[in-house]
Amino acid sequence: MKIARKTFRVEVPVVAMGDIAFNLLIFFVILARAQDDSHLKWQPATTPRVDPARYARATIVVDVNNRLYLNGQETGIADLASRVSQLLGDAAPGDRTVMLKIHRETTAQRFEPIIEAVSQAGGELVHILQEERKP
Repeated sequence: MKIARKTFRVEVPVVAMGDIAFNLLIFFVILARAQDDSHLKWQPATTPRVDPARYARATIVVDVNNRLYLNGQETGIADLASRVSQLLGDAAPGDRTVMLKIHRETTAQRFEPIIEAVSQAGGELVHILQEERKP
């Protein structure tokens, strides 16, 4: 005797698919915003006491060869202010942080125009320093 099996039809709720897609979108946006500057060669300046940095909308790096990078892409000082301004958009004061990583041997002649460009763009500058460690 053959017993007839019941067939179940399972439907995935459309709302759940939207939630999953939204969560994946947020995940990839966060990953895309993370800056990997491990290929850049820079050695931070040191200081006796370091305060933790806030979230930055833009990161500027000056490497050992005095090359300038904005969010990991090499750029020139001439268009730095406009590119930083574009990255900051219409963010509110307090949310316009620009992280500045300068190699310890970089001269003021090189980094002063960078500071001026960030100021022109309306950015709030955070310098990255490494805490001095006693041997």
